[in-house]
Amino acid sequence: QVQLVESGGGLVQAGGSLRLSCAASGDTFSNYVMGWFRQAPGKERDIVAVISWSGGSTYYADSVKGRFTISRDNAKNTVTLQMNSLKHEDTAVYYCAAAPLGSSWFREYEYDYWGQGTQVTVSS
Repeated sequence: QVQLVESGGGLVQAGGSLRLSCAASGDTFSNYVMGWFRQAPGKERDIVAVISWSGGSTYYADSVKGRFTISRDNAKNTVTLQMNSLKHEDTAVYYCAAAPLGSSWFREYEYDYWGQGTQVTVSS
């Protein structure tokens, strides 16, 4: 079992930055691939970024590549999403999620544990 708690969301102007954090507790954090997802109003939840257990490999959706950076600290059981050059279309509820090692990174159903979500609103 893993418990995930996100923080750092809020309201920011277009072009600004936000840093989301996800604190994990429970099972050994390095046993999990960690991902950030987001869901905009009226839309399906989409993958944003994923990081391997060691932090050595990452994936970014095309829409955020070059603007967002995912990182993790296995000693502190945290995963972070640094979001720069924010756009109005980045407005969404952002979720962190954990998938066991060996899972597909790109299948939402492989992520067994989810945080409660944090709202990010980018004003244009």
